[in-house]
Amino acid sequence: MQWQLRGDRPIYQQLMERLIEQIVSGQLGAGDKVPPVRELAAEAGVNPNTMQRALADLEREGLMYTNRTSGRYVTEDREMIAKIREQIASDRISEFLAGMSQLGFTEQEIVALLEKRRGEENKNGTEE
Repeated sequence: MQWQLRGDRPIYQQLMERLIEQIVSGQLGAGDKVPPVRELAAEAGVNPNTMQRALADLEREGLMYTNRTSGRYVTEDREMIAKIREQIASDRISEFLAGMSQLGFTEQEIVALLEKRRGEENKNGTEE
């Protein structure tokens, strides 16, 4: 796991966001067992209490659940995961478009740049 934490927002929120990204990207699949709190905290370089808070909040949101005898798991609700994935994508697209607009690009210019980029990637054989 790649943990890049910044000082501009609470650490537990950043941990939650990173875990959500792993869930919606399939790195942590629906129904998968989540590594123990201490292991995740060590990987992220944070206090186990901070990681526990992030995981507890994800449980409250329904993205994880605890089986008292065997640990914490990612929800099996694939529809919920898909909705969250779509919402994150929508938010990132809005941020991108706002940033491009601040640079003075019109919608048509943005589309042209994206099409140009796609053509270059296809030409180089590196679709992302």
